Amino acid sequence: MRIVLKLEAERGILKLPIHYNHIIQGFIYRNINSLIAQRYHEKGFSYGKRGYKLFVFSRLFSKNIRVKDGFIHLSSPVWFKMGSMDSELLESLAIHLLRKERVKLGGNMCRFLSIEVEAPVEVDGYALVKAISPISVHRSLYDAEGRRKTYYFSPWDPEFSELILENLKRKAVAFYGSDVNLPDMENPVILPVKVSSGNQKIVIYKNYVIKGWMGLYELRLPRFYFDIAYSAGLGSRNSLGFGMVDLVKRLKDK
Repeated sequence: MRIVLKLEAERGILKLPIHYNHIIQGFIYRNINSLIAQRYHEKGFSYGKRGYKLFVFSRLFSKNIRVKDGFIHLSSPVWFKMGSMDSELLESLAIHLLRKERVKLGGNMCRFLSIEVEAPVEVDGYALVKAISPISVHRSLYDAEGRRKTYYFSPWDPEFSELILENLKRKAVAFYGSDVNLPDMENPVILPVKVSSGNQKIVIYKNYVIKGWMGLYELRLPRFYFDIAYSAGLGSRNSLGFGMVDLVKRLKDK
């Protein structure tokens, strides 16, 4: 399930730090039921020792965006997309926002304009998708002295698609349970179609550097996994604002 939230800054311009992911995440948590927020804060959905939040959000959109002196200025209206495998989360957010006339986003007082539920998409096979928040794929490694380091993969690394596919399987088990019947992924595909070095984005989240990639990608996934990717995001750190994609078009099987 996916929604589009639209806001209007009272001063006409929404001014935020360039690295605003934590602000959007905080906005979401502040505007949902406290018990749901606590559950997501603590772990979300469990897979062994890991926890998956299973929601994702896009970058902010506006018809006019300007960057100046370390801040991003967005003319109203401003909107962003959010997806989740847990409809209860999105319903709680919608109910809380509809009850409010004014909301605060990063110090900006805003008027809540609308919330729209996106029509579901059905894809079973090849599709062209566009990243609307950077897709981040990483692995934690240790150096000779035992220090932990994070290595981020590019879309041209074989590990990029391999780790995304493994991540989709873990998300499925976390949400549906260990007895879920996972469908086979025969010849799965996650390929960069229109991606350049300029599509790499470096985001600072609470003083932590995260790398991800925008651009166009070709996917070939069974519908079961595509639905997870479309609702909860591709790659990791989705609940921090990474890995949301839009469907550009369905492609003929090759």
